[in-house]
Amino acid sequence: MNSKSDNNKKLKDFFDKEYYSLKGYVGSKLKESINRDAEDIIQDVALKLFTGADRYSPINNVAGFVYHALKNKIIDVMRVSKKQPISHENQNEIKLTEFAQLVHSNSDDDYTEQMKMELKKAIINLKPDYKDIIIAIDFEGYTYKEIAFETGIPVGTLMSRRHRAISQLFKKLKTKKEIIN
Repeated sequence: MNSKSDNNKKLKDFFDKEYYSLKGYVGSKLKESINRDAEDIIQDVALKLFTGADRYSPINNVAGFVYHALKNKIIDVMRVSKKQPISHENQNEIKLTEFAQLVHSNSDDDYTEQMKMELKKAIINLKPDYKDIIIAIDFEGYTYKEIAFETGIPVGTLMSRRHRAISQLFKKLKTKKEIIN
């Protein structure tokens, strides 16, 4: 099976099984006064993911992939609506947990406080180019296009840096988790 049809199947299966969980997640992140419905946001993200499925390499962590896309869409909606997002501290904690889910291939892992601290340390110890892209994309909510425009670095280069950074973080955390357990 080629990666396009495999990605489409994985995405379809995930959306079929987890639609109500996704709706709850999006609803919990949006304030009631925002003019967008949780279902609208899910549908927008699903359309984008399904139409772009042939451009992605095989998706191994579908949950992390979808939740990350939803998080970015929510941030975009909140920027447009000019409403205040959830508190800064809570937002950072949520982003750290979501990023931990992205780094780990199994989204069912328990993210203990110790593992979150290890993730923070690992991010801080990345080489500057890698750390900057992780912070900008995953914690500050910038898009690759925005960063490319500001820095002059091609989008492909930014994507490669982020991919390599996540790979390094996964290896470091896997080793730490084995030591802890």
